[in-house]
Amino acid sequence: MEQERGGHYSYALRYAWLTSVYDPVVRWTCRETKFKSDLVRQARLAPGDRVLDLACGTGTLTVMLKKVGPGADITGLDGSEGILDIARRKVAEAGVDVTFTHALSYDMPFEDSTFDRVLSSFFFHHLDTIDKIRTLEEVRRVLVPGGELHIADWGRPPNFLFRLAFGVVQLLDGFRTTRESVAGLLPDYMGDAGFELVLETGRVLTPLGSVSLYSAVKPGMAA
Repeated sequence: MEQERGGHYSYALRYAWLTSVYDPVVRWTCRETKFKSDLVRQARLAPGDRVLDLACGTGTLTVMLKKVGPGADITGLDGSEGILDIARRKVAEAGVDVTFTHALSYDMPFEDSTFDRVLSSFFFHHLDTIDKIRTLEEVRRVLVPGGELHIADWGRPPNFLFRLAFGVVQLLDGFRTTRESVAGLLPDYMGDAGFELVLETGRVLTPLGSVSLYSAVKPGMAA
């Protein structure tokens, strides 16, 4: 963990030196292609949509969003300039046009009602309760009325075996923040932050636990 923009930044695999192995670890242990494809499909991008990939990390989801929605305006945000450098290289190799912003999730440098869609994958289980709520409130602020939030993250395990497998994730990412994932509390926090129509839309079972897909809507009529 390091200081970033006056707050705390938590690396995806907890330590900066593990960043280089993050992509292959997630790809082979968490069925990344499956759950991120499901998440992108769920968001139903349309030409002209303004889309934020929140805590975009190394940019895998960001690239997928632009390829699926070439007519959408895609922005990736992350709290680490070093990790954004990896994302920029990945985007350049893919030959797509996206924008990256360096900021923390609960202090985003965007005007109110900037985005039609906000997506996030494997991020919220890194945040403590207060920062989960702060981030969700900030997401609500930057979404247009009627805008949608789509999240893929660890959820409540369907049985004891998947709960046991998730212990590996907790050993690496920490028990303090991930215990809320095990309890399936993220939809409750989305509601507390003012979102409506909060749903768990699907589940992807992996060797390390159960990934839940969620959706929610900011109250109000879309423009």
